[in-house]
Amino acid sequence: MISTILTAIVIGAIIGGLARLVMPGHQNISIVMTIILGILGSALGSWLVAQFGYSNSSGIAWIAVLAGVVVAAILIAIYLKVTSGRSRV
Repeated sequence: MISTILTAIVIGAIIGGLARLVMPGHQNISIVMTIILGILGSALGSWLVAQFGYSNSSGIAWIAVLAGVVVAAILIAIYLKVTSGRSRV
């Protein structure tokens, strides 16, 4: 249980960080939000890839990783659009 949560946090940080790297410009969001959006992007990307019938028998599922980065970048863009009008303290 604990290892699953820690793995999700680490994968979320990697996917979220990669998503922020591929996005143009500066994103003013916290590391916690990056990890949360990375976890969501990774989960949604893996689910989408599975819906198209992709399965990886061994090794790293690079297509699922790429899909996770793309979905996380979209989620970050949506988050930035939604929070752009709000003032931060």
